Amino acid sequence: MQSKGAIKLLAVLLALACIYQLSFTFKTRGVEKAAAGYAAQFPQERQAEAEQHYLDSVQNLPVYNLGFKSFTYKECKEKELNLGLDLKGGMNVMLEVQVEDVIRALAGDSQNDPAFAAAIAAANESLRQGTSKDYIDEFAEAFRKQAGGVSLASIFVSPDRKDITLETSDAEVVRILKRETEAAIAASFNVLRSRIDHFGVTQPNIMRLPNSHRILVELPGVKEPQRVRDLLQGTASLEFWTTYDAREILPRLMDVDKFLRSEAEAAATAAAATTEAAEETVTAAANDLLTEVGESAAPAEETAGSRYDRAKNPFFALLDPDYAGGAVVGAAYKSDMAAIDAYLAQPAVRDLLPADLTFKWGVKGDDNNDGRYYLYAIRVQTPDGKAPLDGSVVIDAVETYAQRGAEAEVSMTMNGEGAQEWARLTGENVGKCIAIVLDGYVYSAPRVNTKIDKGTSSITGGFTIQEAKDLANVLKSGKVPAPARIIQDTVVGPSLGQESINAGLVSFLFAFLLVLLYMGLFYKTAGWMSDIALLCNVFLLMGVLVSFGAVLTLPGIAGIVLTMGMAVDANVIIYERIKEEMCGGKGLALAIKDGFSKAYSAIIDGNLTTIITGIVLFVFGNGPVQGFATTLVIGILTSFFCAIFITRLLIEWVAGKKGHIAFSRKWSENFLNNTRVDFLAKSKAAYLIVVCVVVVSCVSFAVRGLNLGAEFTGGRAYVVRFDQPVSAEQVRQNLSEVFGRINDADAATVSYEVKQYGNENQMRIVTQYKYDDTSDEATAEVERILYDALRSLYTYELTFDGFRNTQTDVNGIITADKIGPSIAKDMTWNAIYSVLFSLLAIGLYITFRFKRWQWATGATAALAFNALFVIGVFSLLYGFMPFNLEVNQAFIAAILTIIGYSINDTVVVFDRIREFLGLYPKRDLRENVNNAINSTLSRTINTSGTTLVTLMAMFLFGGETIRGFIFALLIGVIVGTASTIFVATPIAYDLMVRRTKKETK
Repeated sequence: MQSKGAIKLLAVLLALACIYQLSFTFKTRGVEKAAAGYAAQFPQERQAEAEQHYLDSVQNLPVYNLGFKSFTYKECKEKELNLGLDLKGGMNVMLEVQVEDVIRALAGDSQNDPAFAAAIAAANESLRQGTSKDYIDEFAEAFRKQAGGVSLASIFVSPDRKDITLETSDAEVVRILKRETEAAIAASFNVLRSRIDHFGVTQPNIMRLPNSHRILVELPGVKEPQRVRDLLQGTASLEFWTTYDAREILPRLMDVDKFLRSEAEAAATAAAATTEAAEETVTAAANDLLTEVGESAAPAEETAGSRYDRAKNPFFALLDPDYAGGAVVGAAYKSDMAAIDAYLAQPAVRDLLPADLTFKWGVKGDDNNDGRYYLYAIRVQTPDGKAPLDGSVVIDAVETYAQRGAEAEVSMTMNGEGAQEWARLTGENVGKCIAIVLDGYVYSAPRVNTKIDKGTSSITGGFTIQEAKDLANVLKSGKVPAPARIIQDTVVGPSLGQESINAGLVSFLFAFLLVLLYMGLFYKTAGWMSDIALLCNVFLLMGVLVSFGAVLTLPGIAGIVLTMGMAVDANVIIYERIKEEMCGGKGLALAIKDGFSKAYSAIIDGNLTTIITGIVLFVFGNGPVQGFATTLVIGILTSFFCAIFITRLLIEWVAGKKGHIAFSRKWSENFLNNTRVDFLAKSKAAYLIVVCVVVVSCVSFAVRGLNLGAEFTGGRAYVVRFDQPVSAEQVRQNLSEVFGRINDADAATVSYEVKQYGNENQMRIVTQYKYDDTSDEATAEVERILYDALRSLYTYELTFDGFRNTQTDVNGIITADKIGPSIAKDMTWNAIYSVLFSLLAIGLYITFRFKRWQWATGATAALAFNALFVIGVFSLLYGFMPFNLEVNQAFIAAILTIIGYSINDTVVVFDRIREFLGLYPKRDLRENVNNAINSTLSRTINTSGTTLVTLMAMFLFGGETIRGFIFALLIGVIVGTASTIFVATPIAYDLMVRRTKKETK
């Protein structure tokens, strides 16, 4: 009873935790609904701007009070359920810092050396061939072969570098080159993070990919893909500026405030004299003036944190001078920054300020002042208006702990030219601040305590070690030896994202209803109890997803639906066990107890093997595939908890209250209970079929190959929407004419593929034209070719900008995917490694759990056959099916899922064989094996049936984007169920018989 109480307490605590986590999602939806209502009062063309302005204004205001704590909209947004790009629309960008560029930049003039050029060429060739060695190691080894005894240091020695001299060993130079590459990536990451923070995207995600030189950027809801590309690939601009002291500028800003108030009052007087609305107040006139300078009428809450009245102090109500100090002249909410900039840009206002004064905002809001941004007063003293010093003079910057206390500081070193100018600059500004500015935003403005004449400075400011590290990266970013280049980007339009949401919800609800009905109709009262547990499972799954900050994608929804189908697997195993115990003469209470305890082994083994494949998917996959893996693994864990604990509590409660509980209906009571099929007798026929399938698949691979997606070949893929139904042949013919002219001009064959994608007015076009050129110019050229070829298929004159803009037009390109050759090669190897590693890991697990290598061999052989069968089907049928059978990352996810699902079924059968061998040791092995298969047949059909039902719902209603993925799973579940009985078990049996014969001899 105590354990039951603990389980009930745990269930209640989990439920409360999930309610707590999910409540933030509902709260943010409420705020966003209010923002949409606020924006509705504006003209159509300004509603999006007004809605965003409202959300910016409440970002740091409390919107959710739980009694013990209040949460701002920003905090709620960080805790809500995140939607992936395929559901929300947006952009996914993969950038890479090229190590070759870093080495060339560090070599300077020495890169003209023949040995250096030959070493770079050799390293590039090794990279193309897929070497496992590090690029720098390959370069160093090639240089030693080419240089004829010349040291590597001679290439990289420089007056500005103190860490490399002519005496530095090659090994030390290699270490320094690797360190500089890491520094370049860290600096690029810092620059990108800063730029994204100011791009105005909700819930951006930027991360460094482990063990690579790549940075992944996800921007949900972004509306300007080309601007993103330009922004992310732009060269960082680091500058050092002198500043004004706030005490010098605040009197001038008071004059600005008075001027704007007089202008507002004059506007109010004029409005009262020329209209019948004489009751308009000065405040309303001031709001009209705000609109004129670029600010929408804001909600009243936006200046709630200011003690200044907007009517009396229109400027200081937005820019609060109470935060002034040093070079900071005030602080403002993000929503007011545009209005302040517009005020300060007015010619009349500029006349009130010093001619050499300009303003720059701080890089991020300060959490200590409600997230407000500081405004800095910058002094422009050079005739050309440029900064007196830029980042090119910075040699190095390192974060260290201060000599006293736990605070951190940054040590910055400049070259000879920079040290001389820095000495002059600091000498003339002792007691004042010098602003460190990156891409137009102030990162820090330390006060100069004394003249610095040796080129080495210590920057303090109460930094944490992380803040000091970030500032050090900023200082080094001005001299990043290699910019990050885009090697892959995917753009998904919001219209397709909304369609994905609708398709996902419909398929989810339909599949969920079918599973509930299936269990309730087949297992009667116990089935309805499992349905309640399934509802709890979905609730817990969503709560855990939010708690972990996981991103929900369309494949992730498929993972949830698949989890539902697999969740009843445990219930089926338990119920069939309980029925067996009751048939053996045990009472209800004892049958329930023994049924659960005897089912644990099979359930745990089956779940763990599926989790293994989920982990492999997460490690080797990316984007939506990781979303699928996340929901799959979490779903397995929550379904295990619900099946083992929640279902048992419900069944024991019903049994205790009524004295009985039904586990079947009359028509399902003896379903497949008395089968006596000799499955092993059919093993020779099964082996023959397996051989035939393998041969046909191999022939198909050789003749037809696979329909490899751009992820594995490199290239560009587009989904294009027309305003009328079109045929694939029409699109193909138009493209052939345009690409034909290119072929004639370039004497090269341009490959492309056209396939209907969903409705008759949508086509998916994949081309490898200039696939190895990932530049924006090449992308624009490909999109221009598509536009020229397809614009005649529209009934109206569609502009090129309208055709390529995924965000504003309902027609034209609605998704775009670009993948460079290097990442395509990596994805190919990752796919191969993931499948092989899954097979190996599962084989080792089966060997460990069942103590016999024969079990592992049979299981692994069957899993390999399952994967080969599905791949063969895709090879044979692509081009003939009315939906896309492309081999891409989602297909690899399907293969691994099939492996995980199939082993689940295999483990249950093997577990029963092991049990029978222990119970009936004197029986013939063949008899035990056949009896075990027959005794689990009901469970096998039921679990496969529920899974197939859910997958069929996803296939029919889940949308075109995952139809091929679901088709692979459908085929895999069917063949996986059959292979357990006709491949895995017979192979294990034959191997055990052969071993027994050898031992007998």
